[in-house]
Amino acid sequence: MTIQLDDQAIHDLHYDEIKQVLKDEPFAAFLGMKLTNLGPGTAEAVLIPDDRMLNTHGTVHGAIIFSLADYVFAAASNSYGKTAVGVTTNVNFISAGKRGKTLTANAKEIKKNHKLAWYKIDVQSENELIATMEAMVYRKSHYFVKQDK
Repeated sequence: MTIQLDDQAIHDLHYDEIKQVLKDEPFAAFLGMKLTNLGPGTAEAVLIPDDRMLNTHGTVHGAIIFSLADYVFAAASNSYGKTAVGVTTNVNFISAGKRGKTLTANAKEIKKNHKLAWYKIDVQSENELIATMEAMVYRKSHYFVKQDK
């Protein structure tokens, strides 16, 4: 008999497996992003930008900042072991990031229902807010972890 668990129970029961799947995200690993915190509907990751991540003005390229924000968005929205895929994002670039200065992105779930969820993401550099993102996912019916034990 399969017992249907709620999102929080699945997160708690399969936390280690969920975190490992999200830590092993290939593009994040390619860029050197590190998932430092994962909770139900929340995530934090860091990145130290190097010379390859700069734009022609010598500051962190917007695509790098977006990628870090997108990574924590993906981690937070998939933190329940249920496949979630991005539908829309809106990014505001507020200040420039600098080479060698740690970027920290935090995602927080604002609201979710059976099919959709909304997130607020902040990216900081040395405690200065450099970007914000608002994002929405579609929550598929597929789980990438088993729902029963």
